[in-house]
Amino acid sequence: MTFFLNNWFLFAAALISGGLLAWPLLSRRAGADSVTPAGAVNLINRERGVLIDVSEPAEYLAGHAGGAKNVPFGTLETSTDLPKNKSIPLLLMCPTGARAHRAAAILRKRGYDKVSPVAGGVAAWREANLPTERS
Repeated sequence: MTFFLNNWFLFAAALISGGLLAWPLLSRRAGADSVTPAGAVNLINRERGVLIDVSEPAEYLAGHAGGAKNVPFGTLETSTDLPKNKSIPLLLMCPTGARAHRAAAILRKRGYDKVSPVAGGVAAWREANLPTERS
């Protein structure tokens, strides 16, 4: 007991460093794992990922990632426009990426295994010089 009392700072340092090492692992499981636009392209090419734009129709028509399918955020819980195969990667986008994170939680509840918001949304997609379309 005296050893612990005399060296309490070592135990505190060990607990803090262990917590900092475990933080990335714990935070990934708690929230949605976002991917960069380049990571999204990689998932599309290698694992046949599907780009889903959760923007409202007017936002989607103003500009969206090339090949993205529009499923508005408000319709996600009941939409039949989503892929039937729930094990393929779904890459979610919106203009800034904020709605895509909330959409990921909804789709996980619907049973989709691999759901990832694209960090920065359509704005980051454009900054990465990836193809965009206007309808």
